[in-house]
Amino acid sequence: MYHLYNEQWIDAPIEKAWEFFSDPKNLLRITPKKMNMQILEAPDRPMHPGMILRYKVSPLFGISMQWTSAILVVKEGEYFLDEMLEGPFKVWHHMHRFEKKEGGTLIIDDLHYKIPLEPLSKIFHSALVGRELKHMFEHRENVIKDLL
Repeated sequence: MYHLYNEQWIDAPIEKAWEFFSDPKNLLRITPKKMNMQILEAPDRPMHPGMILRYKVSPLFGISMQWTSAILVVKEGEYFLDEMLEGPFKVWHHMHRFEKKEGGTLIIDDLHYKIPLEPLSKIFHSALVGRELKHMFEHRENVIKDLL
């Protein structure tokens, strides 16, 4: 199991950050273009436990695949947890937390994930997957600075 932890402070109220991140359509705005993300299914109602989201992504080498996730837990304005049900990872648990801090909002991502094809996954992770995930979060940070 791998772990990625990321914090980003933004100069925006927590309500604005929550509104942005709790709308699944905004995932398209913060995902690198090279992933060719498309929303296949996302309800128009507010985020809630049990919500199913379906995307199509090309995370590596332009290979297109489905990504289905479920929102497991939501505490309005504070955190939500998504879990991948189908997609490129064997395990994907992503906790998104939001805290009022220093006149703005601290956005915390706590991601636990596992790559298929063990024991080869160690090679793939160090050579490619870990680096791509880090790049994805760096891209997201830059986009969020401009959006919020």
